[in-house]
Amino acid sequence: MIVRARNPDRIGPEIIDLVTERLRNSEGLKIELPGGGRLHIDRPLPFLCVYRRRGASKSASEELLTGEASFLLVPASKSYHAGLSKLVSAIVETLAAKFEGFLILEIWASSMAELAKAEQLDALKPTELRPRFVIASRGPNTPAQTVETLRQQLSKTSYLKQKSEVVVEPESHGHPPDLPALLSSARYAKLGCETIGLGIRPIYRSLDSEEVFPGVLRNLRKNVGRALKQAFFTFAKSRTNAKPKHYYSLGRHAIVKAVLDADRRLCEVSDSFSFLLQATPVNSEAAWQEFRRSKFQKIPKFYYRPLTVDPGLLKRSLFSIAVEKIEDPTLAELYRQRRDELDSKISMLSDVGTPRFRLASQLVYGLLDRDLIELAKQLLGKLGSRTRDEASGGRLTVEQFADLARNEIEYYKCKMPTFDGNVIIRDDLHSGLMCSNGDLLMGPALEVPVTRANALIQHEVGTHLLTYYNGKEQSFRLLSAGFAGYDALQEGLAVLSEFLVGGLSRPRLRLLAARVVAVDAMLQGASFIETFRLLDLDYDFSQRAAYTVTMRVYRGGGLTKDAVYLRGLVEILDYLGSNGELHPLFTGKIATDHISLVSELMHRKVVVPPTVSPRYLEDNGCQQKLEWLAQGRIVMDLVKEITK
Repeated sequence: MIVRARNPDRIGPEIIDLVTERLRNSEGLKIELPGGGRLHIDRPLPFLCVYRRRGASKSASEELLTGEASFLLVPASKSYHAGLSKLVSAIVETLAAKFEGFLILEIWASSMAELAKAEQLDALKPTELRPRFVIASRGPNTPAQTVETLRQQLSKTSYLKQKSEVVVEPESHGHPPDLPALLSSARYAKLGCETIGLGIRPIYRSLDSEEVFPGVLRNLRKNVGRALKQAFFTFAKSRTNAKPKHYYSLGRHAIVKAVLDADRRLCEVSDSFSFLLQATPVNSEAAWQEFRRSKFQKIPKFYYRPLTVDPGLLKRSLFSIAVEKIEDPTLAELYRQRRDELDSKISMLSDVGTPRFRLASQLVYGLLDRDLIELAKQLLGKLGSRTRDEASGGRLTVEQFADLARNEIEYYKCKMPTFDGNVIIRDDLHSGLMCSNGDLLMGPALEVPVTRANALIQHEVGTHLLTYYNGKEQSFRLLSAGFAGYDALQEGLAVLSEFLVGGLSRPRLRLLAARVVAVDAMLQGASFIETFRLLDLDYDFSQRAAYTVTMRVYRGGGLTKDAVYLRGLVEILDYLGSNGELHPLFTGKIATDHISLVSELMHRKVVVPPTVSPRYLEDNGCQQKLEWLAQGRIVMDLVKEITK
């Protein structure tokens, strides 16, 4: 909203009247003020962050508070001050009456001289990137408990393993030392407003050239933002009638245009290609026959689908998305991560069939750790190769299995009308099975053991499709397309569903372990034939099974994705054993690292709980298994459970 002032260099009464009216009506406001200022109050809150800009142009320092739910950015000029004081007074008077208390926290970039005055700080080096903060807390209008919370939380800030230094300066007023107070102490006291000042060493820019270091700024912005919200939480709980449930809830609620625009365009890029389809050979069955005729001596030659997109044009579109305009630090980081992951995947599309594909795959799906490799080998040693777990009960044809999947999809459609996934049988998948853009794809030669049918339905429909369509119910689509690195938790959740419905068999666990061993062998330089022989001769897989695992790992030039199934299962068991709740994980496609961020976004009402939960969670037996898992279980405990 742009308010036309009578004087373009001052805040006039028309602005103050509008702000007062909106706040009295419990409405939020976003106003462009004269002189390039901004007032953003997401909704009435018992605090306001303030930054006074000294120069004519935008400063990097002000980005430290633009992610907050309530902030004021204004010029620091003398001619502006009278109108500014009236505006601040009106905001405080209105909101202090509503909340029975109010806090103004002013932020500024500390000078070297100011920092040098703080005797408790160590000697300062201009080139050092150690975060340093001075909390100004002089006067009767300073909330001591809030100051202590701010000090404690800022002390947790670090950059490049350099811990921050924080000093509480009781001799400094809560405003920049070279600028006048926004209001007089008497006025603050009369209005019931308390103040804190925060001087921040600007390690995010060069002191000589004013050049900004974006990575340092993002790091400091995230950590300072978290500390501010926790300080505001303490203040709201102890000094006002507002009783927020969590400090996350004091963040932004509104999703602004910059977020929606980036979300739409990122998802358009993501939806324009199916990565797994492009990386999966179209001749896997013919290649198997040729490989067998060669007595497993000749490396199969794989062919892939022609690209339906131009990677160069996709990248141009991808990096024209203005992620940097997203002021919300949490959302900005999520979109930045997803953009970088899409960049790697688009590069992989160009590199299918080349060694570069494997290198990019490790960036997307992560490196193997030694513990996971040892677990895989332990499973292969523990689980015998000869079992009839999946042999009894017969097998379902692709049409029979497709009917089961359609019935399951119809169940979810009754719960969520927007759940419009389809089952598609594709000739170019042979016996494959995968989800792509909300549909379940399967090859005409697919056969499924009867004892595994429900487990696979819950894996594909009850996890992959359900999280896709739950994500589409959110205000932004990224939860449907997937946060960066979502594959491990997504596959771990899907494998967990197999266990919960009683369909996680010994052969299935052996297969997941074999995939890890095969990925490790490939990364160690083993050839296709050497990895095939490892599975066939050393681990006693059937030749067809050994081929399938090897083909999946070597497809495209080396795809490390198959290692995430077992890794994801380990992650989900750790999470449940640490009192983690299962329900929020179905909000969309997220990574383990994002669980706390999704919790934050839920507290902020940016994300809503999942629309629909998996069908199997309604079963009492499933709930009993979840209670057992909550006691803290590892993968080998599952082995004991399914081999009873």
